[in-house]
Amino acid sequence: MLVEPLDAPRSVVAPRRERGYWSRLLPPLTVLACLTRFPSFVRPLWSPDEGYLAVQARMLAGGGELYETVVDRKPPLLPWLYEAAFAVCGSGSLTSVRVLAVLAQLLTAVLLASLARRRWGDGAGRTAGVLYLLASVGLNPQDAQAATFEVFMLPCTAAAMWCADRRRWGAAGAAVACAFLVKQTGGAVLVPVVWLLCRGGVSRTGLVRLGAGAIVPVLGAAVLTDPAGFVFWTVTGSGAYAAFTGSELHVLTRGLTNTAILAVACAGLIPPVVRVLRRARTGPAELWLWPASSAVAVLLGFHFFGHYFLQLIPPVALLATAALQALPRDRMVTAVLTSACCCTLFLTWGLLAPRSDLAHAERLADAVVRRTAPGDPVLVWGIHPETYWLADRAPASRYLTAGLLTNYSGGRDGPQVGERYAVEGAWPAFRAELAAHPPALIVDDSRDKPYRPERVPSLRRILATGYEEVGRVEGAVLYAPASGRD
Repeated sequence: MLVEPLDAPRSVVAPRRERGYWSRLLPPLTVLACLTRFPSFVRPLWSPDEGYLAVQARMLAGGGELYETVVDRKPPLLPWLYEAAFAVCGSGSLTSVRVLAVLAQLLTAVLLASLARRRWGDGAGRTAGVLYLLASVGLNPQDAQAATFEVFMLPCTAAAMWCADRRRWGAAGAAVACAFLVKQTGGAVLVPVVWLLCRGGVSRTGLVRLGAGAIVPVLGAAVLTDPAGFVFWTVTGSGAYAAFTGSELHVLTRGLTNTAILAVACAGLIPPVVRVLRRARTGPAELWLWPASSAVAVLLGFHFFGHYFLQLIPPVALLATAALQALPRDRMVTAVLTSACCCTLFLTWGLLAPRSDLAHAERLADAVVRRTAPGDPVLVWGIHPETYWLADRAPASRYLTAGLLTNYSGGRDGPQVGERYAVEGAWPAFRAELAAHPPALIVDDSRDKPYRPERVPSLRRILATGYEEVGRVEGAVLYAPASGRD
């Protein structure tokens, strides 16, 4: 059987455009987006990233300054979004940002549907939107259901491709900038966008518009925060974070596990692509450059967390849609049904997933509330900043996790964990913060991890000279100021 090129419609006649196409497609896509995100609403938190963003938003609302008194290795767009959502709906619940996450997934699906419809017709548009939403939850629930960076980055990357496909270069550049300002790896979509610019012959005007669209928003974000801090925290200050010496097996296992999980989720998408590849290695290069550049972005830093893999799903869904146009129609039905079955499996996992980390954080937060007053600063020495948010207590430091002070960020279990691997300048700032505003309670939630106080001399001295143990919660140790201390 002959296989048509990936960029060819099913017939030589341009596909007829249905009237009322979007009015009929948007309602089912909206329902599907809500169904696939339903598990996200069944628990208060899904991941430490949500907790980190929630605490950052509260700190910003209280007068904190991003990259000064509120820090993270991420661009500013999502902390600002959390802050805005909390300003409108309150900071006691993540429901507002969960609703925004549903809208982000719906927008991504609509943009993919529009891309596919423009290239291959109305049916392809429906297929692309549905396939994307069905596959969008195909990871560990704490990765797929959390309202974190990748979920909000994806509509920006899809918008960049949508604009580039229509040769709207200024808007395409702005979409690339927005993707980068959500998370640095979102900038990888610039590769297929530039290819689309070059494919029709490099236009000086187009190049200038694309460059200006991509650069001006980033410069604006830097100016609105702190230019030097913006560059440090988003680009230059993560050298130790990217290294994985001594953690190779740990990292490789995580990468292979999450790859296998995503492969199950994409069981309906991968076979059409492989089938067409075996018969006809043709098609527009951007269909391959988008998933390839996204795969490189997943590899950057060698962490391989499950939520990193979300960046692959939109380009893979579009590529699968393209492949299905070159195959008999029954293959499309098979792809959708297979994806629906896999989606059901992952939704069930999301609804039944154990919540041991969350339960621990909630019990720890209860203990913090009992032992402190609302205005008391608290230090949680661990990697679960959600404790601050659950307890509604202000952090005693800008460093919300031990990761920034020990390089445990990313779950490194090798030798590159300790004070010497901290973010540059972190420990002098940390010691100054604790001296100026001593915590009313220090919670050691390391629980025998490589960053436990016994392996961190500065923290060990702080505990030894001014604090005493006052309780334990499931392995976490609580310290209050020693008796007689001011």
